[in-house]
Amino acid sequence: MTTLEEQIDVTLPVGRTWEQLHRVADYPRFVAGLRHAAAHGRNRARLDVEIGGVRRSFVAELTDRGRGRVMTWQTVDGVHLKGTFALRPLDATHTQVQLRLEYDPETLRDDLGGDGPVGFAQSHTIEEAVRADLALFKELVEHR
Repeated sequence: MTTLEEQIDVTLPVGRTWEQLHRVADYPRFVAGLRHAAAHGRNRARLDVEIGGVRRSFVAELTDRGRGRVMTWQTVDGVHLKGTFALRPLDATHTQVQLRLEYDPETLRDDLGGDGPVGFAQSHTIEEAVRADLALFKELVEHR
């Protein structure tokens, strides 16, 4: 299992950042390859992705620990991913968004069609995508 940890600071209070993180339908606005996202029951989201011309759909289960401003998610079918978002207030108007993503490189490659990079190149590609996604999230929340 590979673990990736990234963070970004946003100019928005922690409460409003937390609200935006829960707007599942907005996920395609900041997650590369995500074509459609919708709440699917109380603690689940249906996610439709397209990566490298390959389309897949899967369901993620969300576990919300609101008081600590921590949201964990894990796919329950299809692509095998697990992640955690943690929000930390820096001051009254700034929040640090921390993301931890856990994945198995070989399984992920197989789940998404097997045509992507392998080894270090795959890890680098995923790191760059996550950084870009966080930058888009920052832009979305700061300009909403």
